[in-house]
Amino acid sequence: MNDLSIAPTLKRTDRRLPVGVADDLVDVHGDELAMLIGEASKTRDEGHGNHITFSRNIFIPLTQLCRDVCHYCTFAQVPSKSGNAFMSREQVLEIARAGERAGCREILFTLGDKPEKRYARAREELSALGHATTISYLAEIAGLVMSETDLLVHVNPGVVTDEDIKLLRTVSASQGLMLESTAERLCERGGPHFGSPDKHPAARLESLRLYGVNKVPTTSGILIGIGETRRERIDALLALRNLNDRYGHIQEIIVQNFKPKSGTRMANAPGPALEELLWTIAVARLLFGPDMNIQAPPNLTRSAHTSLIDAGINDWGGVSPLTPDHVNPEAPWPQLEVLSERTAECGKILTERLAVYPAYIEDADIWTDDKIIGKTLRQADSTGLAREDFWFAGASSNVPDISKFIAPTKIDGDIAAITERAAAGIRLSSDEIVRLLQARGNDVAHILSVADDLRASACGDDITYVVNRNINYTNICLFHCSFCAFSKGRAREDLRDRPYVRGTDEVVRLAAEAVERGATEVCLQGGIHPDYTGQTYIEHTRAIHDALPELHIHGFSPLEVWHGAQSLGLSIAEFLGRLHAAGLRTLPGTAAEILDDEVRAVICPDKLDTQLWLEIVETAHRLGLKTTATIMFGHVEKPVHVARHLLHIRDLQERTGGITEFVPLPFVHMEAPIALKNRARRGPTYREAVLLHAVARLALNPYLTNIQTSWVKMGIAGAKACLNAGCNDIGGVLMNESISRAAGADHGQELGELEMQEIIRSLGRRPVQRLTDYRAA
Repeated sequence: MNDLSIAPTLKRTDRRLPVGVADDLVDVHGDELAMLIGEASKTRDEGHGNHITFSRNIFIPLTQLCRDVCHYCTFAQVPSKSGNAFMSREQVLEIARAGERAGCREILFTLGDKPEKRYARAREELSALGHATTISYLAEIAGLVMSETDLLVHVNPGVVTDEDIKLLRTVSASQGLMLESTAERLCERGGPHFGSPDKHPAARLESLRLYGVNKVPTTSGILIGIGETRRERIDALLALRNLNDRYGHIQEIIVQNFKPKSGTRMANAPGPALEELLWTIAVARLLFGPDMNIQAPPNLTRSAHTSLIDAGINDWGGVSPLTPDHVNPEAPWPQLEVLSERTAECGKILTERLAVYPAYIEDADIWTDDKIIGKTLRQADSTGLAREDFWFAGASSNVPDISKFIAPTKIDGDIAAITERAAAGIRLSSDEIVRLLQARGNDVAHILSVADDLRASACGDDITYVVNRNINYTNICLFHCSFCAFSKGRAREDLRDRPYVRGTDEVVRLAAEAVERGATEVCLQGGIHPDYTGQTYIEHTRAIHDALPELHIHGFSPLEVWHGAQSLGLSIAEFLGRLHAAGLRTLPGTAAEILDDEVRAVICPDKLDTQLWLEIVETAHRLGLKTTATIMFGHVEKPVHVARHLLHIRDLQERTGGITEFVPLPFVHMEAPIALKNRARRGPTYREAVLLHAVARLALNPYLTNIQTSWVKMGIAGAKACLNAGCNDIGGVLMNESISRAAGADHGQELGELEMQEIIRSLGRRPVQRLTDYRAA
């Protein structure tokens, strides 16, 4: 096979085939085709790993009237004497709501091209509906669905104008137009597109160009087997590539095989052989490179799913549990369980996506209308794919069954190698951590298992906890962190809590009450009150220490330390020294959020930057003040930002050894301003939340022994899952938890010590009460 003639063509230096060599692939068959497919498969894996995506959707044929007369089409109908030519508002909403109940995320509108230009019946019905054009009615219906449901709208409106696109962009997440072919001869007499003005290549290419101009995530592709040649397929693919090179708007290329249908002029025409379909998919993959999404509809090749994957697809398109493929009604959708099995046979994981692909969600401000961004983000996970569950941090219901991660079978080789390196204490790269954070299926089970083995080696079967009280002395704050529902302005009384200030006497009283209830620690944190100075923090600390000298005072985030030092004109070291002398013993490593300035510029632009946070914490360590470290995730960050955060913490701990524990804090979205403004995700998915605890154990090994799970954020069931995934600590009883509560958490403000012990014993582990520094109490 090494002597095959196409081998030099495939040894390209670019990530995709140059235009000039495409002709070399026209006559590929047999062993050469196998080589071509092998190269396409490797190229696909470079861009998409082991994921094959699909969209769970509903298919709505808003009208089947069409002015075109394609010779292979059964979708287009002529007006009937009975029945309406357009679906009503009520009909569409009924199907949309049923689709929502069935777990669908996308509603796909398909319709005939401009029927009002051919049929008086269409014009009359549109007029009765209050519209002059089909596009205008489509826009109303799409807007109705967007306002009445959580479904994301994708429209296939046919050939469109600039004005049409602008209108539809305000009510749809994505739009689509199949190019089908650039062969003009197919529009001539005797050709399949004769009599179909909207199928002329120039008209369709102009619409596709306008989609690019208007920044619309666009679906396109080609239809094969209708009389075109292989050379003409390459021409069509290159035309799409040229448009995408210019505008970057084509989110997927569909390679669809013609299926002959009875009752059409092409009923007796042979469909393309499987070899033709595989050749076209492989060429499309090599022409577009690793990153493009290449799709083939699974209902049109029911016995060849694994072959399509081998040829280079990474997407199955829309698969509906509710509605048929109205364009190909003779070809029912495969069951998702079957499609998942066929995908797994190729070593891939079937993964649900949204109507708009991740790359366009990542840059939603460019590609999505403001009215649609929030709806898109609410459906997305950290990678821009569809949320797998309806679990939310801080909520008490809809906890997924973690058992699906407990029985690993075949594990991705890269994942296995990365976890082996982590278990050996080797510093992982950012890219390796990202791979772990993006794991799915059995790879997740493997990561959780390795992390828990590391936990057992480092900590045994003890699960520790601390009896403590949170004292939040004020919720009035000068800063405007977009994720924070706890802080209030002086006069704000919205959200859950009214503004308050607790004086020193009240702070001491709460501390004394905590000691009476068995607390060994109080944690002091609050907003940055405009009237506070560093002296306020010192006075609170000294008053507690003087009254209760044995009580461990754990207090003041790096932001409060910075504010205190600035207000007194002291260096960080000098101010920390004064706090230490007043009785402060350790600091919470909060205000970290995500230690990456790209993210901080969005969620807390007026707060400490990454380097200053690290400098303050390291200064504390140099002075003998230990700290915790935290991460708040599930809002606007991506896995790469989490990876950078973990590496910052690892490197700091390697230098100082001053961090007692690492605490992942899933974002509670319900009352958070950034979520209410539709600019953040709804927290991590359950998989992402549990997985991050495990990845933290791996990434921080061997320098950080203690990984804590927050029962307030994760809930009891979620905390249990994390304690079986690398965590060895369940935090504190808290007594008064108010920050998560202000954000909308409903797991309660306190967890009794006996209840905490029972939770730990239910896992077959031993509860151990600890002090703040992890010595046994």
